[in-house]
Amino acid sequence: MLGMSANSVSYNEQGSVESGVDAAQENSSIPASISSGGAASSLFSADYKKNEDLKEMLESNKESLKLEAMKRIVGLIAKGKNASELFPAVVKNVASKNIELKKLVYVYLVRYAEEQQDLALLSISTFQRALKDPNQLIRASALRVLSSIRVPIIVPIMMLAIKEAATDLSPYVRKTAAHAIQKLFSLDPDQKEHLIEVIEKLLKDKSTLVAGSVVMAFEEVCPDRIDLIHKNYRKLCNLLVDVEEWGQVVIIHMLTRYARTQFVSPWREDAVFDENSEKAFYDSEEERRVDQSKPYIMDPDHRLLLRNTKPLLQSRNTAVVMAVSQLYWHLSPKHELSIITKSLVRLLRSHREVQYIVLQNIATMSIQRKGMFEPFMKSFYVRSTDATHIKTLKLEILTNLANEANISTILREFQTYVKSQDKAFAAATIQAIGCCATNISEVTDTCLNGLVLLLSNRDETVVAESVVVIKKLLQTQPSQHSDIIKHMAKLFDNITVPMARASILWLMGEYCEHVPKIAPDVLRKMAKTFTDEEDIVKLQIVNLAAKLYLTNSKQTKLLTQYILNLGKYDQNYDIRDRTRFIRQLIVPNEKSGALSKYARRILMAPKPAPVLQSAFKDRDRFQLGTLSHTLNSQASGYLELSDWPAVAPDQSVRNVEVVEPVKEAGAPALSKSKPAKSNEKFYSDSEEEEGEEEEGSNSEDSSSSSSEESVRESESEENSNDSNKSSSSQSEKSSSESDSEKKKKTLKNKKLQQQKPDSKDRKQKNGNAVKVESRSESESGSESSSSESSSESRSELDSDSDSGTDQKKNTKPKPVQSKPVIKVEKKEVSLLDLDDFSPAPVTTPKSSILSPNLLSDLQGLLISPTASALQASSPVFVPETSHELLHRMTGKGLSAQYRFTRQPCIYGNSMVSLQLTLSNRTDQALENIHISEKSSTGQNIHRFNAIERLEPQASVTVSMGVDFNDSTQTANFQLCTKEDEFSVSIQPAVGELLLPITMSEADFTKEQGKLVGMNESSATITITPENVSSQSVNRKVVSVANLGVIPSGQENIYRFAGKTVSSGSLVLVSVALKDPDAMITINTEKTVMGSMLLRQVKTALTNSGP
Repeated sequence: MLGMSANSVSYNEQGSVESGVDAAQENSSIPASISSGGAASSLFSADYKKNEDLKEMLESNKESLKLEAMKRIVGLIAKGKNASELFPAVVKNVASKNIELKKLVYVYLVRYAEEQQDLALLSISTFQRALKDPNQLIRASALRVLSSIRVPIIVPIMMLAIKEAATDLSPYVRKTAAHAIQKLFSLDPDQKEHLIEVIEKLLKDKSTLVAGSVVMAFEEVCPDRIDLIHKNYRKLCNLLVDVEEWGQVVIIHMLTRYARTQFVSPWREDAVFDENSEKAFYDSEEERRVDQSKPYIMDPDHRLLLRNTKPLLQSRNTAVVMAVSQLYWHLSPKHELSIITKSLVRLLRSHREVQYIVLQNIATMSIQRKGMFEPFMKSFYVRSTDATHIKTLKLEILTNLANEANISTILREFQTYVKSQDKAFAAATIQAIGCCATNISEVTDTCLNGLVLLLSNRDETVVAESVVVIKKLLQTQPSQHSDIIKHMAKLFDNITVPMARASILWLMGEYCEHVPKIAPDVLRKMAKTFTDEEDIVKLQIVNLAAKLYLTNSKQTKLLTQYILNLGKYDQNYDIRDRTRFIRQLIVPNEKSGALSKYARRILMAPKPAPVLQSAFKDRDRFQLGTLSHTLNSQASGYLELSDWPAVAPDQSVRNVEVVEPVKEAGAPALSKSKPAKSNEKFYSDSEEEEGEEEEGSNSEDSSSSSSEESVRESESEENSNDSNKSSSSQSEKSSSESDSEKKKKTLKNKKLQQQKPDSKDRKQKNGNAVKVESRSESESGSESSSSESSSESRSELDSDSDSGTDQKKNTKPKPVQSKPVIKVEKKEVSLLDLDDFSPAPVTTPKSSILSPNLLSDLQGLLISPTASALQASSPVFVPETSHELLHRMTGKGLSAQYRFTRQPCIYGNSMVSLQLTLSNRTDQALENIHISEKSSTGQNIHRFNAIERLEPQASVTVSMGVDFNDSTQTANFQLCTKEDEFSVSIQPAVGELLLPITMSEADFTKEQGKLVGMNESSATITITPENVSSQSVNRKVVSVANLGVIPSGQENIYRFAGKTVSSGSLVLVSVALKDPDAMITINTEKTVMGSMLLRQVKTALTNSGP
């Protein structure tokens, strides 16, 4: 029995006694006729006969038994059992007519063909016969198995089979041939040239089923053979939208590399793009454009790629969306990048793994293009359910997006993150606060104050990270922050994290001259605990001793010698070496060399402040969306993007061959004979049938059609929505237009000639309305057209625009007025328009008074009940001084002055009111003085009504409003006359962005108590004697800022209150006089404005004079 057991176990190479149990269970289900005597045998004999029974089943005449046997065999393989001895029995069934059985045989052969090479060769003839099978599935399966047999001797047979399959009538078989190319190349790279011939043939295939697979084979075998793509480039671009999803990913990545070698960079300053050029074409209604003066125009093939990939941003496959996004990032003009933003933000609702990849790419993008993701900043706020690595990436992105306008919002968000239970995330948040403080100088002091408050936190991790970040920040301006160093020294005994203790000791030694009394005492304490400290702390103790010996040897000489003696016998050799070096450097003796003379210069040399920069700063050297970018290291198989060529290669290489143009000239006529009729009917009867057609249309279909350019796509989609809303009004118009339908078709060419003067007359009468209508109709027409050359599209669109305009002449004015054609904002209707992703304003959002104290509870973030009760008051002081807007020499005789009225603006609650004085200094009248509608910045400007005529030496005063978004950024616009345009700018002082409010002293104190920590800025100044009186202080402060004076019951304390014009955030100013000093405190959640206002108030109070 023992011997039988041993044989049984050795028989099953990968099995154990457990396999015997499996065999017994399987044999119980085998028919009695086959497993005769099996039940009477023992457990081990059943295991011995298991495979014999399967062999009998495979040799049976019944298809059902063979199928059952193959299912069990494949099941054994799936469990990791060894079924190689059944190879001969399985191979016999490869010629079975049962397709299910054949598939299972193929699965088995792929697994064991390499191990049983001799037996596998016996089945080659069967596979070759199967390649001629009438069933396409059998042909494809035979080729798949043949290419999976890793036997070098059959390479010629595999090559012949691939060549035959490449010309198969079935696209499924041709797709399998493309897959087989990669397998054969990995088996025998010497076949590369023959495989390239097959790839070249398959690249010409017009089937969408084959396109993705053959491009994958191209990428594996010959990615450098760009010449194979030239003739197929336009075909691949047009097929792209119909290719299966993973094929789309491969093709997009390949076309990205191709475009970088064939097109000139669109990022040049003198670039001209189709959108702008065609807008000019329609606006001016000229017959042709003259762009010869422009040095660069985007290649039509470049535009074709961008246009055909744009609809894929709505794909449900996240890899496709990511691939299109990286294509736009690497290929599109910078002003078109914004279209990928909403798609990437949409992906943040996917699984955690998808979020990780997308956030990594957004982090890289946000370093170079902050404006892309700033409107969607709320999408990157951390959720409590996010994993730590997701939280860290979102933190990185928020840090990259931080600027002067939104830093208050971001810092308020960071305050909550610091309280997180995830210690690693809390530490990363503190580092992010340090990065913001470094990058935005206005909030450096605010961040420092908040980090100092964190030093008293109970959590050691938070305290340690705060110390490290404070150390880096103090290196920028240490002389101004000796108080912080003293505070850290007091907390030193309570801090236990080695890195934090080492950082404090480094600060003490580096800036020991700023704390001459505290540093020696800290060294004394360290001498007591030297032997118990960590190695990193010991090294800094030695450094501190050496620096104090050089600067204050009288007090620290003995301490230094004691510490050096302790270090001399330390267990760590690094500390022993450092101690010996320091002793020879600072203690001169006969043996010491020349270095001891320069000890002070060596140890006390000024150190450059560390640069806190993003970890993603250098990742843009890798292509976005690749494994190399994710790992930040070049992975095997990574293909680098080439730089843009200085001169564009010949674009004629992408033209089809000699035979093709003849077919193209006639083919559109044949292929478009039906569509042309329907299209023309669509254009001519657009008003009649628009209701029915628009209801059936889909926004996704319209966006995926190959229209002339992306801008027109979005406009036409918008018009389609408007058409749906006004279908009833259009049906009324249809009755009056249907009679003249045939006449319009026959006279189309004649109306083309009449269009220009007619449209010009209409343009003069109706203004911009007619222009927008005619453009929108032509644009909606372009959506239904198929992919054509740019010249054909433009000519057809022009004619359609003409016919659409002529139809309007015959319609009644009332329906035209009721049709909502004119739109101020262009909005693309698509799956991307989700409520969750409504863009957040770029500036700080309107909010009530928040408690920004880093250590306060979340209760402090509740809305203040008194905030809504605050009422604006009239200004205390209105300055009469005017600022020059336009000098008379620059303005060719037109001069302009402006001043801030400090009154609420009548044009909008968020606007600052301005008064402009325009003067004509010439001897001729100036006509049509107005502000251009084009504004180079994002501020909302309310323009004054145009001044028709300004007589010589005359002046006129007008009012206007500007929404500065609570920022001192310059508002740029054009002041125009009839002949000229002058670029002018208004730079507001921070005090002019406020409105005065009234409140009681109790309310002031209550609100001030909520705005502490990061939202409090203060400074102590020495005030001049003439400014000590209450009248003087009030006059000085209100002259700087538009604030209201709050009555104070305390002497020598003056309070002022106001709110920001745009967001309504509270700004509280208090001045406390303590002879001869004055303490100025400003509390506001607009930390940047608070810092700037503090500087101006300090200047005003320290200056003598009115």
